[in-house]
Amino acid sequence: MTRLWIAALMVACLSLIPGCEWRGLNSLQLPGTEGGGDGSYTIQAQLPDVVVIQQNTRVRVADVNVGNVTKIEVQDWHALVTMRINGDVHLPANSTAKVGQTSLLGSMHIELAPPTDEPPRGELKDGSVIPLSAAATYPTTEQTLASVSVLLNGGGLGQLQEINQTFAKALAGRENDLRSLLHQLDTFVASLNAQTDDIITATESLNSLVGQVSAKNATVDKALTTIPQALAVLSEQRGTIADAVDALGKFSAIATSTVNQTKEALVDNLRNIAPVLRELANAGPALTKGLDFLSTYPWVKSTLANWFRGDFANITLVVDLTLSRIDSSLFTGTRWEGNLTELEMQWGRTIGQMPSPYTAGNPLIAPYHWGSY
Repeated sequence: MTRLWIAALMVACLSLIPGCEWRGLNSLQLPGTEGGGDGSYTIQAQLPDVVVIQQNTRVRVADVNVGNVTKIEVQDWHALVTMRINGDVHLPANSTAKVGQTSLLGSMHIELAPPTDEPPRGELKDGSVIPLSAAATYPTTEQTLASVSVLLNGGGLGQLQEINQTFAKALAGRENDLRSLLHQLDTFVASLNAQTDDIITATESLNSLVGQVSAKNATVDKALTTIPQALAVLSEQRGTIADAVDALGKFSAIATSTVNQTKEALVDNLRNIAPVLRELANAGPALTKGLDFLSTYPWVKSTLANWFRGDFANITLVVDLTLSRIDSSLFTGTRWEGNLTELEMQWGRTIGQMPSPYTAGNPLIAPYHWGSY
């Protein structure tokens, strides 16, 4: 009777295995795994590849077991891994998930870690999903060995000896030159490093210049459109410009020859005109006063405001009709200068003050004295 019950139980279990997707012992919750205590929570992670990850695979944080994998599904073109985590594990919501390996020939596991390229934010909780953008897979042993095989067999490792020999031949006998090159390179790098601020400033100035040119894009475009037209005009007038330059050269040659031939005469003329200019400069004050008197003749302009007031004027006239005054007023500088003065002197009636330039006086500034006859 007992054997019948055992056989019936075995038949029932075998009939239920296909419906439960039996995958061996990993299909059951194994004792001793993490993530099954009080306060534990479930999270999911989207992974590009799970390699050989299965249920009950360890979940680690900083090489410490904190949970286990409870389910693996296919979602679109990647895997969706469900994990059970201990309740005392606190990770930011933007944590990363990677498929790692404990050693070269060790077991696979899921590695959870805070982000390294951005500040942590939020916290993982029950139902949280780590996106595919925050997931990755460490190289497996097979991938590492395959890469090493490519390097050793099809890579350039076999040519290293030839490269080293060629490099040694190239440097043979040039050790001092190489040492000098390294010294100069060190000096160049040091100088370049010392001028970092200047280089940055120059770059910023160039950026500012480019910005200004960009702001004047319409002006630059107009200039680029106009310049070819101007160059075309210059190209058309090239013969005329060349003739003008040639004529200018001939004129310069003639002018130089003329100056060389008349140099002595020009110097003599300038030397002869120097006394005239000197006397003209010496007569400057008298000439200025004479011009001042000329505009208001016969009254002196400098004293005009003293006697002319508004619409009336106070004036006293002294008319001197002596021969010497007529001589100084009318005949000074003529061929008859001094004749009337000589005549008056013969008559014995010459005025005592300076009557004319003939008697070494200046008629423009000679004062008039009352009582003189």
